[in-house]
Amino acid sequence: MNPSSHNIGFISTRFAGTDGVSLETQKWVTVLERLGHKCFYFAGECDRNADQSYVVPEAYYRHPAIDEINHMAYSGSWTVMKEARASHPEMEDLHKDFFSIYVRPPQMTKRINELKERFKEELYKYARKFDLEILVVENALTIPLNIPLGLAITEFIAETGYPTISHHHDFHWERQRFQVNCVGDYLAAAFPPNLPSIRHVVINSIQSQQIASRYGVSARVIPNVMDFDSPPPPPDEYTRTVRADFGIGDGEYFFLQPTRVIQRKGIEHAIELMRRLDLPAKLIISHASGDEGSDYEHRVHEYAHLLDVSVRFESDQVQDRRGTTKDGQKIYTLGDVYPHADLVTYPSNIEGFGNAFLEAVYYKRLILVNNYSIYEVDIKPKGFHTLWFDGFISTSTLTATRHALKHPEQSQEWAETNYQLAKRYFSYTVLERRLESIVADCMGYQV
Repeated sequence: MNPSSHNIGFISTRFAGTDGVSLETQKWVTVLERLGHKCFYFAGECDRNADQSYVVPEAYYRHPAIDEINHMAYSGSWTVMKEARASHPEMEDLHKDFFSIYVRPPQMTKRINELKERFKEELYKYARKFDLEILVVENALTIPLNIPLGLAITEFIAETGYPTISHHHDFHWERQRFQVNCVGDYLAAAFPPNLPSIRHVVINSIQSQQIASRYGVSARVIPNVMDFDSPPPPPDEYTRTVRADFGIGDGEYFFLQPTRVIQRKGIEHAIELMRRLDLPAKLIISHASGDEGSDYEHRVHEYAHLLDVSVRFESDQVQDRRGTTKDGQKIYTLGDVYPHADLVTYPSNIEGFGNAFLEAVYYKRLILVNNYSIYEVDIKPKGFHTLWFDGFISTSTLTATRHALKHPEQSQEWAETNYQLAKRYFSYTVLERRLESIVADCMGYQV
């Protein structure tokens, strides 16, 4: 391979926190920097080194200007669209029988184009500032949460011919909320775009088939990974109090739900499991609801109360870094918490891949998984040993879970096997080989 390093510019709406895109981006950056490349960031929200970052606030998908566009684009509401139409008298003389929730108000088109031009100017400045040679677009050409940014990136690539890796995590056709909209032309143009200098990368094989059938483009599959070549350190003295701090008593099982509290995570399945197991246990949920509202979190509270199950929401005490809360409680990282869990619950209905699954394997925990489509197609056939259910908690799932909890020696054997499988299929070494190949393709030399 050509030994020269390259300046690689990552672009997304956000590089901050513990969302899947930010986490996977950091893994790519770690491997690319290991290969000698220099990485930089363009985003609306960014917690990376300021000397390597270019922040444009409107690029964040929850910026008020973008929120307003998304509200009109995906509301599916006659009321919203009628109000938008009424605010523009130039439409009053037009034939009204064509009006529907699929018709876009003209002021929305104007605002999208204004922001698109602004973003495009900033992208040119970003490329010049860091002398970029390759672009990596992280989900900003995939899920249409910032339409002007996606259009701007597409036009920028079309105008410059930059070799680009478009890393797709969640497509709009995989989410119900995007199905009814008034921006179908924009989705077709930029989510994703079909341009000759773009190399498309998806995180599972089903996406690879879908993007080929819908857009006629091929995509390489690079799954989510973890550093299985470097096992986690053993628990230290700081973590000795994890169980006590979460109120888990002697003789109680510690069930960990290491996800945000959002509907597609299927947390009610974990609550039902606890009720029907009828074993002393507490369910600890590590993350808050995040950017998707609090309605589902209220539903989880109510469901746990209805079934008389002990659930604790511990997002204040589980953060990116160790520390102390305002009331003096210890703050743990998720890596501090995993080794103390007796069972990791992962009952998601939909996942792009499964970061929490890989984390549970990394920390050698017993895992309960809903048989979601990507798990069934891309993970389960590798030979992983888990407790699993297919859409609902069955009697056989309860029996298998009780047996596994009461026979930890079997669970440990499974954990060791799972770790070795993950090391073979989902390690940094696997990622390094695939990124070497795609960077070489971008720059036109042989690996």
